Formats: sequence, structure tokens, C-alpha cells
Amino acid sequence: MTTTNRPSLRRSRHNRVFLGVCGGLGEFFGVSAFWFRLAFLIAFIPGGVPGLGLYLLAWLIIPSE
Repeated sequence: MTTTNRPSLRRSRHNRVFLGVCGGLGEFFGVSAFWFRLAFLIAFIPGGVPGLGLYLLAWLIIPSE
């Protein structure tokens, strides 16, 4: 049995542009926060509500560091 030392999902304090959601997701999944920022930006383009709604929902759900 192997155990992984995956960090817990938290909003980042040091890798943040706005609220730290993308930085926290990037640290949790081990990828660059740039990709999460790009995904939220693409979701924001069709009218704003999908991307902004997902981002704010993640901000409410994911605890801060």
C-alpha cells in the first residue's frame, strides 16, 4: 500500500492574482496555475456568468491557507 503526500486543497496566499483559487488548484493538482486561470478565462468569455460563477463558488468552498 502506498500513500501519497498530496497537499490539501487550499486557496493560495503566495500564488495568487485575485483570490488565490487558481493558485490553490494548481498546487493541489501539481500543475501550473496558468492553466486554471486560462480555463476560468475561457469559461468567462461566453457571457461572464459561467466563469465568474464557478470562480466565486470555488472561492466560497475552498478554505484559505
